[in-house]
Amino acid sequence: MPIPCEIVGSIPRPFKLQRAFAAYEAKEITFEQLEPEINAACEDTIRRMEDAGQLVITDGEQRISSFATYPIFDTLNGTGLAENLVEDGNGQYFTIFADGHERRLPRLVSGPFRFKTFAADYMVRGLHFAQNLVKQCEMDIRKCFQAGAVRVSMDFTEGRLALRNDAWNPWTNERLLDFFLDLNNRVINRFTAVERVHIGVHTCPGGDSTHSLDIAYESLLKEMFKLNAGYFLIQCASEKDRNKVLKLVGKHIRRDANGVKQMAYIGVTSTIDPRVETPEEIAQMLVAATKYIPTDQLGATDDCGFSPFCDDKKQ
Repeated sequence: MPIPCEIVGSIPRPFKLQRAFAAYEAKEITFEQLEPEINAACEDTIRRMEDAGQLVITDGEQRISSFATYPIFDTLNGTGLAENLVEDGNGQYFTIFADGHERRLPRLVSGPFRFKTFAADYMVRGLHFAQNLVKQCEMDIRKCFQAGAVRVSMDFTEGRLALRNDAWNPWTNERLLDFFLDLNNRVINRFTAVERVHIGVHTCPGGDSTHSLDIAYESLLKEMFKLNAGYFLIQCASEKDRNKVLKLVGKHIRRDANGVKQMAYIGVTSTIDPRVETPEEIAQMLVAATKYIPTDQLGATDDCGFSPFCDDKKQ
């Protein structure tokens, strides 16, 4: 059986970060100049833990002065000291080490004692961004409905692109699909089942050109229906193996997504091929779709918008 594994806490700080902390202590740079170095070190630490397969991910304490002093000052020399503390060399020894160096705590000169910074404060900064993002997306959708929209679709082009693993586009190396699914569900789940019937998700590999057509669609489709949306607008006409796509959709679409029966609107017209499909071709594709997708969950759409960006090239 597997043995659980967790780290204790801190990871060695990069020299660049240590030099930045020293410059901040010497008042050579501001905290606003220090913070990008902190963020870079945290990002690198988190990425390395993910690559190592850690189940519990931390920032390696890159943001803090030490495990013992983070609640009361920003740096080990006392920069950012709490108001009722002084760092005058007369504080209590925290510990004296065998090699002769020591760690001393500042002196409390008035009460009551209060933490200046809580460990959770470092987490909340990142969480605030995600929370604000979710709230803004929710507001965008609600405003559409309030203005009279019948349906509101969310674009999910990042879904397949997240599987790109392209050195030229580094974020696609970060295995972000699960994160994107969770983030979108945090938006979608703010709506009732009745509302979610009319909230959809569109996926395609690019509509002015392609960015991820060569990425296995299966990797996305087997996960995408975890989104609790009411309907999906699914690029299919420009796929080489359409039947495989239809089969995957039929296998993974849900009849009960937290109270909503999901609909699959299959792309039957390619928006990047100048040849116009015939009505017979479209009919044949929809008939083929019924072999895999229940007819009460099947619809038709285009692969993508015909002009996703306003500077699209004309033939």
